[in-house]
Amino acid sequence: MWTKSYSIITREVTKEQMWKLFSDVNNWSSWDQGVEFAELKGKFEQGNHFMFQPKGGPKLKIQIVEATENKSFTDFTRFPLAKMYGAHTFEETPEGLKLTTTMTVTGLLGFLWRKIVAQKIVDALPEDMQQQIKTAKNL
Repeated sequence: MWTKSYSIITREVTKEQMWKLFSDVNNWSSWDQGVEFAELKGKFEQGNHFMFQPKGGPKLKIQIVEATENKSFTDFTRFPLAKMYGAHTFEETPEGLKLTTTMTVTGLLGFLWRKIVAQKIVDALPEDMQQQIKTAKNL
């Protein structure tokens, strides 16, 4: 198993603004340069799924395995002989709102999918989270 996390603390946005940003899956491509398209039919809730295509990548079916409004959500992607989880939390602290994304890859071919997909996601998190904050401020 491979796990990497990145956190940032900000006073620029609220947990409600961050939840609104992420739960509006169909507009992810308007603020995330790495997203070709994302489409959710129905509610942003546990048990539902959305279709997702990173720029230059294949279409993926991503399941929402946990969703607690204004607090956290976890998505799940199945790859051949591997699974990837993306956990996203919004935690209020005395210093400000702590945003954390944790990527986890498990399975026999986890090392391969970490190299092909997950490491790129983790490497982009500092810049991506700044863009998320910038976009969420206007919601």
